[in-house]
Amino acid sequence: MSHEANIQSQIAETVLLLQKKLGLRDKTLSESVKRAKRRLPRRVYKQALVLANAEKLAEHPRLRLILDTPALEKASEEVQEHLNAINLADRRWGWFLSYLGSVALGFLVLSVAVLVVLNWRGFI
Repeated sequence: MSHEANIQSQIAETVLLLQKKLGLRDKTLSESVKRAKRRLPRRVYKQALVLANAEKLAEHPRLRLILDTPALEKASEEVQEHLNAINLADRRWGWFLSYLGSVALGFLVLSVAVLVVLNWRGFI
């Protein structure tokens, strides 16, 4: 009985981590995993799919008995480990630096285009 409740609590923890770290607002793990597909590595995504498929079975009292609890615990541990390793401040900083880089590149291209046009028109 404790393993069954443990699996359900691990699924709930995984949903909370997906909401916290990736900003997903879905209530169930299967919906959250569908939305987080491109943000997760393939290995972690497959483990999250295993958990999402088990989520439906874990809610039913008799079908809960056919779950492979060691495999589900391992999958849950792997997904949670990956999600806990995500540093939100580092992601925001990386996004900000990427944005600044694209703006700087735009200014560089614009200035080169202006210089080419001015040279072509004979003003330089």
